[in-house]
Amino acid sequence: MPNTAHHRVVIVGGGAAGISVAARLRRKIDDIVIIEPSDKHWYHPLWTLVGAGHATIEQTERTEASVIPKGVHWVKEAATAFDPDNNTVETSGGQRIEYDVLIVCPGIQLDWDRIPGLTDTIGENGVSCNYEPHLAPKTWEFIQQTTSGTAVFTMPSDPIKCAGAPQKIAYLACDRWRQAGVLDKIDVHLVLPTPGMFGVPVFAKALEQVAAGYGINVHFQSELESIDADKKRAFFRSMNDEPGFELDYDMMHVVPHQSAPDWVKSSPLSTDLPTGYVDVDKHTMQHVRYPNVFALGDAGSTPNSKTGAAVRKQAPVVTANAMKQLEGGDPTERYGGYASCPLTTSGNRMLLAEFDYSMEPKPSFPLIDTTKPRRDMWYLKKYGLPFLYWNMMLKGRA
Repeated sequence: MPNTAHHRVVIVGGGAAGISVAARLRRKIDDIVIIEPSDKHWYHPLWTLVGAGHATIEQTERTEASVIPKGVHWVKEAATAFDPDNNTVETSGGQRIEYDVLIVCPGIQLDWDRIPGLTDTIGENGVSCNYEPHLAPKTWEFIQQTTSGTAVFTMPSDPIKCAGAPQKIAYLACDRWRQAGVLDKIDVHLVLPTPGMFGVPVFAKALEQVAAGYGINVHFQSELESIDADKKRAFFRSMNDEPGFELDYDMMHVVPHQSAPDWVKSSPLSTDLPTGYVDVDKHTMQHVRYPNVFALGDAGSTPNSKTGAAVRKQAPVVTANAMKQLEGGDPTERYGGYASCPLTTSGNRMLLAEFDYSMEPKPSFPLIDTTKPRRDMWYLKKYGLPFLYWNMMLKGRA
């Protein structure tokens, strides 16, 4: 039997969500544990710019030790199982850790093998993905190498982290090709599972204009089904009973299907959905069956976009409601579904899509029209948001 240690709060995951909540809780209580196996902490939103040659992968990396809040104990192992009936978490090192309150934020899993043929070619022969730090530089390499032929950008139908990222790299690539004088020699295709460019009409209209300006062929309600790596051919299925189609490609950016980590899916905390996210109330972030369990970030079941901006708004709600639980009360703070998607449309323009559960715009800068691509928003993306992340959000100050 593994040894059992007891702590007031156990946080599973040392990414943006786990560190943000730990920093906020540390100002209120002692005896907090973070379970996280990684040596490195990444700022994921900048990987799109890495893939387009506007940033380096080194700029997105810090050590995990440097972001763990002082006074918080770090268990440098992976969580492997939940036993919420006995208030325990098991780890890869054989520990059993008991909690008063559990906060679950292990991030999201990239399911590469759900697209047959993808694992045979990812990172090679013109096929890449900005969702991994070792692959984002490959995207830039392939964009530079492409001077003619067909370029394809895909998005899966499942919920994914940063649902705007599949489009952003398409626009940045086209901007690069236009500057190089080769865009008119490249047949560009953007394949989306959705019926429109974006779920909020005002942003969808702006993105339609961006895509048209680059001459991008947009395929709606379709997704990548399989790849023939030898023939460099991609096969797509329709989401609305229409016939599927095929595209040969010279360069392709593929976003894989995503879901909760397998060990979370098989736990008592997950939903019954195939994606297996942690089953929480979308406003209080409290588990629907276990009141001393909370979840936030990408692995939670809240029906909002999975973005760092969402985490920034969820973290204070989870902190306040976890404290209420420790004190024997009921959750009082509510999350309204806020998320934002900084949509880079060129190498110096961005529009900032902010919205909540109502799918109505919720601008943070009401005097600025962020529904259209702007140069100042580009600087916010490249410099302002990373500064906010490292110096404010991870320290529980924003």
